[in-house]
Amino acid sequence: MKVFVTRQIPAAGLDRIRNVCDCEVWPDRLPPSRDQLLEKSAGCDGVLSLLSDRIDAEFFDHVGPQLKVVSNFAVGYNNIDVAEADRRGIAVGNTPGVLTDATADIAVGLLLAAARCFREGIDNVTHEQWKTWEPMGFIGQDLVGKTIGIVGMGRIGAAVARRLHFGWGMSVLYTARSEKPEIDDQFNARRVEFSTLLAESDFVSIHTDLNPQTEKLFGDETFAQMKPTSVLVNTARGGIVDQQALHRALQAGTIFAAGLDVTEPEPLAADSPLRSMGNCVILPHIGSGTVASRDAMATIAADNLLAGLNGQPLPHRVAAN
Repeated sequence: MKVFVTRQIPAAGLDRIRNVCDCEVWPDRLPPSRDQLLEKSAGCDGVLSLLSDRIDAEFFDHVGPQLKVVSNFAVGYNNIDVAEADRRGIAVGNTPGVLTDATADIAVGLLLAAARCFREGIDNVTHEQWKTWEPMGFIGQDLVGKTIGIVGMGRIGAAVARRLHFGWGMSVLYTARSEKPEIDDQFNARRVEFSTLLAESDFVSIHTDLNPQTEKLFGDETFAQMKPTSVLVNTARGGIVDQQALHRALQAGTIFAAGLDVTEPEPLAADSPLRSMGNCVILPHIGSGTVASRDAMATIAADNLLAGLNGQPLPHRVAAN
């Protein structure tokens, strides 16, 4: 079986693929261009892709009818036209459930860093502006006893709620498609309307998927409903936040600060004003960046790929909504 792996992934999964497949791995740090992706994937029986790879009808046409499976090295799969894959009988897999704790830790870390002015403090030291202890310098927001609003109470959202409720005694509000009595019981939480969550939360953490309903969900109108002392954290998808509106909100003091592990695009445009804002902490999408999480993602991605190549059910198959 001929396979193209669009980036280097941990050996925990890659070695298994190499042992049984004619496998080519894209060697560069940057992802393949569109033309390179199409060229390398042509004639393949399977492709192991990343979120940066657009997998659509044009891709399927170019690769050829022998393509059996696309295994995405990610929980999300909005880079893949799953409906088109289903129509063609091509299995699509993802890697859910193994990066929950790692991503929740990053969300809490960003919340703490943004609330307590870490970036401004680090810049002060780095640029040799640290001259003395300043009684009016780097004054941030308290965490103990505040309210966290979770937008999308799935596995990662619940893990964030657990850390903040039991660690800092925060009250928990959340939005979700359905009632979650187990969440209510565990954290004395309340499922509320989105507008209520915005108005009452001191911290808002995004854990929903990117879809037509959530694209640019956070814009000028949304930020206007939040507290001026509030902190926004996004570890989900960059497209959920209108970044121009976020810049306006941070610059005007509509909200206090933001912490982002995801942006649109990635990397964030070089001329984006968010890059230079002291009250915006930005990470290069490292939510799953632990040894255990990345090894587990590689293993699941390999399992999905090999199962699809052998005509077996994928351990973690996704289907069109």
